[in-house]
Amino acid sequence: MLARLNHTRLLRYAGLFTWAVVGLPLLYTWLSPIEVTGEYPEETLGLQPMALPGWASYLVFGLSYVWLTRSLGSRRTTALDLLGLLVLTGSAIAVSYYSVSGLGSVLLMTTACVLPWLLPLRAGVAWLVLSQFAVVPVFVRGFNFPLVDALLQSVLYAGFCVFVFVTSLVARQQAQAREEQRRLNAELRATRLLLAESARINERTRISRELHDLLGHHLTALSLNLEVAGHLSEGRVKEHVQQAHTLARLLLTDVREAVSQLRDDGAIDLSLALRPLAENVPSLDIHMEIEAPLTLDDPERAHVLLRCTQEIITNAVRHAGARNLWITARREGRMIAMDARDDGRGADTVASGNGLRGMRERLAQHGGDLQIETRPNAGFCLHLTLPASAVDVAS
Repeated sequence: MLARLNHTRLLRYAGLFTWAVVGLPLLYTWLSPIEVTGEYPEETLGLQPMALPGWASYLVFGLSYVWLTRSLGSRRTTALDLLGLLVLTGSAIAVSYYSVSGLGSVLLMTTACVLPWLLPLRAGVAWLVLSQFAVVPVFVRGFNFPLVDALLQSVLYAGFCVFVFVTSLVARQQAQAREEQRRLNAELRATRLLLAESARINERTRISRELHDLLGHHLTALSLNLEVAGHLSEGRVKEHVQQAHTLARLLLTDVREAVSQLRDDGAIDLSLALRPLAENVPSLDIHMEIEAPLTLDDPERAHVLLRCTQEIITNAVRHAGARNLWITARREGRMIAMDARDDGRGADTVASGNGLRGMRERLAQHGGDLQIETRPNAGFCLHLTLPASAVDVAS
């Protein structure tokens, strides 16, 4: 079971487990209050039964954590996420305040686990430090600690938080490395299939050319010589020469048909190269409907559509925040048409980055075109067209 869990799910479940464990002593003291008097009359050791605002803070922390850790690592941080992170941190401090304990600092460790996934490194470290200083007044007021002791107590918990923060940061880097490795592997497989198709076509072309130039030439010469011999011979010899002439002409016709068939079948099936790109993409379900076979005579044009498909998938994962991506490709007359649609956040206007500009340039270089449609909360829709061959561009 653990083998099927990725980094983010393991961290999420570990945080929820920590949150549940923190609630056990709070629940126990609420059901069975325990007070152990210390050396001074005003000092009370042990947990105190937590009031209703404390329980509300505890529940808010759990809900905020569940909401913040959804699709962790596969979406961009928004202003709403920052607000949720602020609520998460504040509710952890509130648990310490209302329970008069250090349990809120334990919840801050869980908060430290989320920081590397939502904030840049420097911002995450700053947030971590400020949250530890924010809990100092709780130690001063709740535990009657002197300020220095409260700072030392906060630094102690900060050490654990730093350990959790670094562990989560390493997990995030590993997740990014695995995603990059998966993407490169998918691109490598697709490119390898495309190269294999190109090599197959080149070999068929070479064989057809050799058949045409060698066998065709010699069979033509043989046929001419047999025709001359037929005119010079008589009797039964002439009959055999005419039969040989007929066989030579039939063989020449068969060779020409074989050469034509080799050239006609020398097309790249693009569907074989595109399908590996949709495998094992995290947090994105790709639904491909590729016409089979979808053949192109030009390897360069097949490579253009392959790179455009890679860019579409990358944009859907990194920028669109989509969960589903639908890609269809088919032949429409002399054109290859590809449609891509996702269910991401969309936008008011299209801001062409390097990826979209690169797609337009690749397509325009070979006579193709790219159309983009989008609106807020309606995802992106891209329509690509590309002539199937250079002859179609000229015509």
